[in-house]
Amino acid sequence: MVDSNPDEWLEKIKKCQSLTENEMKQLCEMVKELLMEESNIQPVQTPVTVCGDIHGQFHDLLELFRTAGGFPDSVNYIFLGDYVDRGYYSLETFTLLMCLKVKYPSKITMVRGNHESRQITQVYGFYEECLNKYGSTTVWKYCCQVFDFLTLAAIIDGRILCVHGGLSPEIRMLDQIRVLSRAQEVPHEGGFSDLLWSDPDNVEDWQVSPRGAGWLFGSKVAREFNHVNGLNLIARAHQLVMEGFKYHFPEKGVVTVWSAPNYCYRCGNVASVMKVDEDLEPTFKIFSAVPDDYIQETAASNNTQRGGYFL
Repeated sequence: MVDSNPDEWLEKIKKCQSLTENEMKQLCEMVKELLMEESNIQPVQTPVTVCGDIHGQFHDLLELFRTAGGFPDSVNYIFLGDYVDRGYYSLETFTLLMCLKVKYPSKITMVRGNHESRQITQVYGFYEECLNKYGSTTVWKYCCQVFDFLTLAAIIDGRILCVHGGLSPEIRMLDQIRVLSRAQEVPHEGGFSDLLWSDPDNVEDWQVSPRGAGWLFGSKVAREFNHVNGLNLIARAHQLVMEGFKYHFPEKGVVTVWSAPNYCYRCGNVASVMKVDEDLEPTFKIFSAVPDDYIQETAASNNTQRGGYFL
């Protein structure tokens, strides 16, 4: 095996150049070893920048880092999942984040999204992208093994819970998340699945989700969960927000952070990152999509529209 050089890999992937299959194998093994040491709710200290869905929009991820103040050498990050699918550079997006994880392990926390799954990536683009770029599914399999070890949540200074989707009727206390067995494919139902799939909505208590997984949860549910667990806020992603971020419910106990500008190269939305300083008062930095001729041309000429499930 060739000696691994993560610094060289990082310089390569910053230019949107894919790593070799062997390099990807080594990188995924390194990241898995780091993730195995993390708890289901990874504690993070302020100051920190929280980022929502990326969905393979590599050039916009670089713009996110510019907006937020740089790579994790100078800024502490939490990413809320959905790194892959839909965008044209899912492979490069996830590879960049893995390279940064190896270089700055304590400064970047990667939460699992509902798209970090074998089943979902076979439908929404990442599987196909790996097959096209490598001529086999081997690298996709390596990445899926990493997905299984991504943490389920992060908690900022013990007060702000960060998850991809939302709450679960099966989870009342944070300790119930801490004891879940996470090293597996995302289950179809149950607490683990709900954390990745649920949405806040204007409903009484709980309602079945139109997504086919997770739940819709109302303000009373969020208020009680925050109170019981001593939380100020739940920060989550998972839903397109045209303005980049959105507070839910009158008491603002839940916020959605969305970090994929001009989502799917056609939605026209802006994106945001959420900065949290020692005072735990979130502020938002808004950014727009990077004009990229290749992306625009590919999006315009790409006739393989993926319909159905959208968000």
